[in-house]
Amino acid sequence: MDLLDNIRLSDLRLYLTAPYTCTYLPDQQARSQVASPSFLVTSEVYSKLVQQGFRRSGTFTYRPHCDSCQACVPVRVKIADFTPSRTQRRTWQRHQSLHATLQGLEDQEEYYKLYQRYQNVRHPSGSMNNDNRAQYQNFLLQSQVNTMQVAFRNNNALRMVSIIDLLEDGLSAVYTYYDPDVPQASFGVYNVLWQIEFCRKLGLEYLYLGYWIKNSEKMAYKKNFQPQQGFKQGKWQVLATDTV
Repeated sequence: MDLLDNIRLSDLRLYLTAPYTCTYLPDQQARSQVASPSFLVTSEVYSKLVQQGFRRSGTFTYRPHCDSCQACVPVRVKIADFTPSRTQRRTWQRHQSLHATLQGLEDQEEYYKLYQRYQNVRHPSGSMNNDNRAQYQNFLLQSQVNTMQVAFRNNNALRMVSIIDLLEDGLSAVYTYYDPDVPQASFGVYNVLWQIEFCRKLGLEYLYLGYWIKNSEKMAYKKNFQPQQGFKQGKWQVLATDTV
């Protein structure tokens, strides 16, 4: 059955972008398949698209569709099967002083300053380290689906912010940024563990972690949340440990 029949929206179209420089693999050209028009991508439709390997950036819903590379693998954690490792359990305990507050998408100066510090320290040569306020807003604060912003604080100090989409069958981790200057912190790992636990509380089946690329150092952390499923050859399947 065609994807468009699955989502029952005959007006939704998929088009290919022109080739552009891949931000994850050096010397590679990337292309994306984009769902259009964007206003038709409602929360219900987006849930079905994520199940087919799509993801969003702002109101731009896409999936990799490169001419000569299939390195990007959409991955998700099945909540019922996940068991944290010893290191992950220690990380969870170490960050119990963090207090999470759920809210709608809000443009706050405090959040933007933390985002800037995170990009400048953790991704100094990345494409987002010089994002101005408008670029930041378009990337993280524009959404046509059911999205929440979660602020994590310790003694009122803002330590981390996560943007998370609520899907029919799970949560989708959109983006997380955190204080890069706290010594011996593992905010990123804790955040994924927090989202897994949040899925459990909501009775949701999956946490979608976006794309994993075997040879990308930026994506390496995702392989540590096992067992893990990947969307390959048009279906979700368990990724063997030696694959990741």
